[in-house]
Amino acid sequence: MKKQFYIVLITLGLLLFPKVNIAQVDFDAKPNDDLGDVSDAFQEHFFEALKQKGIENYQRAVDNLLKCIALDDSDAILYFELGKNYNSLKNFGAAEDALKKAVTKVPDNEWFLDELYSTYIQQKEYKKAIKTVKQLVKYHPDYKEDLANIYMQTGDFKEALKILDELDDDLGINKERDILRNRIYNATGRKKDQIANLEDRVGKNPESEDTYLRLIYRYSESGDLKKAFETAKKLLEVNPKSELVHLALYKFYLEEGSNDKAIKSMKVALQSSKINPESKIKVLADFVKFVSKNQQYEQDLVEVTSMLTKIESSGKTLVELAQYYLLKGEKQKALSFYEEALQKEEENFGILRNIILLHIDLKQFDLAEARSNEGLEVFPAQPVLYLANGVALNYLNRPKDAINSLETGLDYIIDDTKMEIDFYNQLAKAYTITNNLSKAKSFTDKAKKLEGIN
Repeated sequence: MKKQFYIVLITLGLLLFPKVNIAQVDFDAKPNDDLGDVSDAFQEHFFEALKQKGIENYQRAVDNLLKCIALDDSDAILYFELGKNYNSLKNFGAAEDALKKAVTKVPDNEWFLDELYSTYIQQKEYKKAIKTVKQLVKYHPDYKEDLANIYMQTGDFKEALKILDELDDDLGINKERDILRNRIYNATGRKKDQIANLEDRVGKNPESEDTYLRLIYRYSESGDLKKAFETAKKLLEVNPKSELVHLALYKFYLEEGSNDKAIKSMKVALQSSKINPESKIKVLADFVKFVSKNQQYEQDLVEVTSMLTKIESSGKTLVELAQYYLLKGEKQKALSFYEEALQKEEENFGILRNIILLHIDLKQFDLAEARSNEGLEVFPAQPVLYLANGVALNYLNRPKDAINSLETGLDYIIDDTKMEIDFYNQLAKAYTITNNLSKAKSFTDKAKKLEGIN
């Protein structure tokens, strides 16, 4: 909504509106019989109203304005001020009545109409708001956008789109209007119209990268991958330097088996400064998945990931590479990448957990015990760290320390039967090492019971 404003010159007691004076009164005139008393009283109540409004005492402002009106109701500005104060009091019915009187006295005043429009919007009186905003459109195109929004609210989508088209033609494409347009298309399911609109835009402005990208997305969303691919290739033809298009292109190339082109597109996307880190991670995940089945491209993956770790502050790229080597069964290599990732994200619990579990898997129990202890200082409520610590201590033949860690960790397990079973099995193992067979059996029984339930 267009911001309302007007200039109050407190020293003169005047509001600067065309052809509007405060009660047509000369406040400096000398009293002439009883008329001077009236003018003085009017002036006193008006300035008091402005003062009370300024300190947000709207009811007192209203009271003083009503006293002004009782003395002389000829000036529209009194009803305008009265309506604004009623709006502040959420007394919308009284605000509407006052503002309609102001508009009746001065029909073409933008500020009066705008305040009346605001009153209707706050009451969700959309039909009345439409009538008023149509009067306001001649003052500023922003009001026309308001009109489109109201039509959206009332479900008159055809009229809303008509206005948006007019605004686009007059003012050019606008992000806010596009958001409203897409809301309408989504609400009505008019995907074909949405695509037709974008096709028309591409025709009118064939160099607009953004419009091409939107069209590619909409084609893909509607399942027309052939047109999406054709549009992506067309964009690359029109704009060979486009980097964003490769977010779509590499997928299409993979789909048709053009592996070299897909790799090239992925590299462009991953090295682009225009593409956000979240999107790059998705590309990298697809790259890893592809290379796991096409290992002749492994060097490409290593090179691009190495480059990424230098320009990206996030450890997610290293995590993706670590997971790739896990899939290959190269656990030590995976561990080294997790270690690098943890250096970038020191408080990332998921990375730390994976490192500790790999230490156990690789039978590096000293390291597992040390890292789990370090982890518990930062994450004291994570049961998996107590479990890993207990496992490592059992293998290091320190059963009493293992029992202490495992029994502490049991208190932190919430709705995880599998983990609880693992804890009981490790406790049974620790008590067996200490030759406390009855205790060991009790925990073995607990584990078997849960396994039977599970």
